[in-house]
Amino acid sequence: MKLPFSLFLALRYLKPKRTFLSIITLISIVGVMLGVTVLILVISVMTGFDRELRQKVIDFDAHILVGTEDVLRDWRTLKTKIDNTPGVVATAPYIQGPVIVEFQNRRVAPMIRGVDPAEEEKVIPLRKFIKYGKLDLEGESTVLGIELARKLQVSVGDKITIYSPGNLGQILDGIKKLENAKGDEEKKAIDQLRDVILPKELTVTGIFETGHYLHDSEFLLVPVYVGQELYGLGDALHGITVRTDNPYGAERVKQAIEQFLEPPQYAQTWIDMNSQFFEAVRLERTVMFFLLFFIVVVAAFGIMSTLITVTVQKRREIVIRYRNEFSHWLASTFHIEVFPREVYQFSSIPAEVIPRDVAIICIAAFFICSIAALIPAYFAARLDPVKALRYE
Repeated sequence: MKLPFSLFLALRYLKPKRTFLSIITLISIVGVMLGVTVLILVISVMTGFDRELRQKVIDFDAHILVGTEDVLRDWRTLKTKIDNTPGVVATAPYIQGPVIVEFQNRRVAPMIRGVDPAEEEKVIPLRKFIKYGKLDLEGESTVLGIELARKLQVSVGDKITIYSPGNLGQILDGIKKLENAKGDEEKKAIDQLRDVILPKELTVTGIFETGHYLHDSEFLLVPVYVGQELYGLGDALHGITVRTDNPYGAERVKQAIEQFLEPPQYAQTWIDMNSQFFEAVRLERTVMFFLLFFIVVVAAFGIMSTLITVTVQKRREIVIRYRNEFSHWLASTFHIEVFPREVYQFSSIPAEVIPRDVAIICIAAFFICSIAALIPAYFAARLDPVKALRYE
């Protein structure tokens, strides 16, 4: 079978005189293969993790949160304006803050999220996350994240006690009055203080699981009025949640909403609220790319050393063949193609292969290896045939 000259020459130089295959050449080629494979694997995992994190955030957090430094009092007028903003699909009242939860002498400090299920379901599909029980926030009830339920060891039907730091100022004022009170005034001050510190007892009607540990371990859902009572808000809210027609176009809708907001009111997109997580993933992905890319560089030096050895050992063959064809052979022989693959073996870590990333990695590896190969080729091409054959 007649082979192209470049392929014939490549196969000939892969078969030295004493061994079937050059071990050094094989190690160099495998080194580049492993470097490219590991680089694609890691970048795919980091890309998949970023994609999965974004999806989990979108599933449980609103696309936009409109709030203020204090509380929203005339929130109904603001809600109407937001509903009429182009790109807005739905809005819902929102209350969120830290509390202390107790169950059978076990205490944790999670976040409550006060919602109206009928309106919140239009913004965030909470029902699809219910693992046990149901999304029932009628009356004195609550729905917990599954990891939070495990910490407290509660199940559907149990009653938990919630203490809110929202009335801390009232408690301190009540203690001062009690210290200065006498007789009937003391009794009256004690009754007032008891009313202030009286905790809420809520029945667990459901347990949700989003798959995002932060949400599952740090949140419990309560009715809006319970959140208002715990924080002494009256009819006010902490904010308004907004769902847009496109989560990745939320910035455009946010800018439209900001036009009628009055300081200290503000609007934040889901990317703004979770920027530290996304920035950490982006930084890790970039660092891992550059660290692992040096594996390919090291392997390329192995190829260069191999070709230098070949150049020295086969000076006679080099000078009696075409130097231009030899240069093309060096460029084509070490072109390594790595097909993108999904990383299925990581059951708990998501992975996504991006063709653009694979192309960049493979092309960069090819050029590095080509540059490393051109160095010995350059010196081989400069050999004087007369001098090379003089001692043969």
